[in-house]
Amino acid sequence: MYPFTSLLARVLLLSLALGGPVSPVLAADQALAFPGAQGWAAHTPGGRGGQILRVTTLAADGPGSFAQAVRTKGPRTVVFEVGGVIDLGVEEVRIDEPYLTIAGQTAPQPGITLIRGGLVIAAHDVVVRHIRVRPGEAGRAKREGPDFDAITTLRGARDVIVDHCSLTWASDENLSASSTRFAGETPEEWLRNASRRITFSNNIIAEGLADSVHPKGEHSKGSLIHDHVNDVLIVGNLYAHNFERNPLFKGGARGQVLNNLIYNPGQKAAHYNLIAEEWLGHTYQTGQMILRGNVMRAGPDTRELAFFMIGGSGDMELYAEDNLVVDTIGEALPQTGRYTTAPVDLVELEAAPELPFGVELLPSAQVQDAVIAGAGARPWDRDDIDRRIVADVVEARGAIIDSEQEVGGYPDHPETRQAFVPEDWDLDTMEPRKPLPRGEPLR
Repeated sequence: MYPFTSLLARVLLLSLALGGPVSPVLAADQALAFPGAQGWAAHTPGGRGGQILRVTTLAADGPGSFAQAVRTKGPRTVVFEVGGVIDLGVEEVRIDEPYLTIAGQTAPQPGITLIRGGLVIAAHDVVVRHIRVRPGEAGRAKREGPDFDAITTLRGARDVIVDHCSLTWASDENLSASSTRFAGETPEEWLRNASRRITFSNNIIAEGLADSVHPKGEHSKGSLIHDHVNDVLIVGNLYAHNFERNPLFKGGARGQVLNNLIYNPGQKAAHYNLIAEEWLGHTYQTGQMILRGNVMRAGPDTRELAFFMIGGSGDMELYAEDNLVVDTIGEALPQTGRYTTAPVDLVELEAAPELPFGVELLPSAQVQDAVIAGAGARPWDRDDIDRRIVADVVEARGAIIDSEQEVGGYPDHPETRQAFVPEDWDLDTMEPRKPLPRGEPLR
């Protein structure tokens, strides 16, 4: 029996009384996942009230491992008594069990980095914070496969937050909300069964690998928001050195992209695309993208582009406001453009939809400094890779890469250990009760 808090006990009693499962959000008294949580997923309990599972080894699997902890059934919070690099051995860690919080902020310096694999979320009510995932080529030949997202959701994922993570060197997307395209018979069922109620906040999403192991060839991609994925908030992230998908919404996807900093996109920054051959026999659905208060700066690899571009065959609703878009010498670039010959309608909404829960929209003039200061895993304790990426963005350096070897290769942090002391943490939110130790200052 898991040691539930009064919150989760109330949820179970309510479920029994109503004869079926009830989302903990309905009984959560509007408790936030953590202070500052935003979006439609902001009130997920994650693993609150469940087991505290301690990761005590850097082994990819087995007793005390990260993989074993996330596979455990029932509400659980994963904390770390070890810091360093977990080599996944060209495999994915898959989360199939709901009610999970991954608290990378609890790890001793230098924190936790997963390499040579990715993290897949196929469950509801999941909170992932302050970890680094760097898949890389893993010594494989060009186009050999398999390809990995650093983090992705699958069908069935809802009420998911990925916050303050560092996601680089993916051979597919760095951070995505994927799903099943047509799960159900009606458009309403497609939306309901897709990944939904997802927040991607304050992450570094950078250096997707271009000519690498992906079987299709070029695949430096930031974020894919799959067909019909909805109630998605992408806020406060740093996108750097990704050829495309900064982010991409596909057919019928709906969400808001707010206060992100996008540097050195290659061919496309933000874009929308319903691919006709993937929708054969189905009525096209209208997507929606809200773009407010973002900054896009061209870099050495940026081709001729507009900040937002529509392609493919489906119509889309767009609301765009206060997006600062400049070339390498600060001259304004186009706000919108097209890369399609199909007769699609881009419907520009007259009024801004309501902001998602908890969002305090910054003016675009303040976004670069805010993102640079706070994005990525453990911003008080950045590793050398994140420091380099952030410094290159500030100073207009860096490039789209084909391999992690071009930028120093995988990290090789020594293993560190420190006992997890529950009294040092608010176990409901996994916020520290005292300041965390700072790493070396940004160079």
